[in-house]
Amino acid sequence: MKLHDLKPNEGSKKKRKRVGRGISAGQGKTAGRGIKGQGARAGGGTPLYHQGGNLPFFRRLPFKRGFSPINRVEYNEVNLDQLVGFRANSKVTPETLMKARLLRDARKPVVILGRGEIKKALKVQAHRVTKGAREKIEAAGGSVELIEL
Repeated sequence: MKLHDLKPNEGSKKKRKRVGRGISAGQGKTAGRGIKGQGARAGGGTPLYHQGGNLPFFRRLPFKRGFSPINRVEYNEVNLDQLVGFRANSKVTPETLMKARLLRDARKPVVILGRGEIKKALKVQAHRVTKGAREKIEAAGGSVELIEL
């Protein structure tokens, strides 16, 4: 087989319909638009939401603002002032936070927020850490490690 032997599949290519080219072409005179009326005129026709006098569908729906993004990630939020109960140099992971009953939903990822002060050095492992929280943890002698989502 060579390049010049290649042909598209039977029926996959169709010639476009050339309308208004005389009666022998099958689409002459009115070119498939009927006789007179809204659909026969250039630029004529109804908008997509037209429903022949009925109240349009989008106006029948309740008025709601905004939308909810489908791929939004919801986090368990943990602030620095909630980490006071942990001993110095201990590891703070989603598992230890769950044991300390600081998480609402174990399936959601964890974010550490910067509210409050921290005096002890902690090894924090979380899915996300805010800039302010990271600075406070490292200033207290601790370390931050990110977990992949």
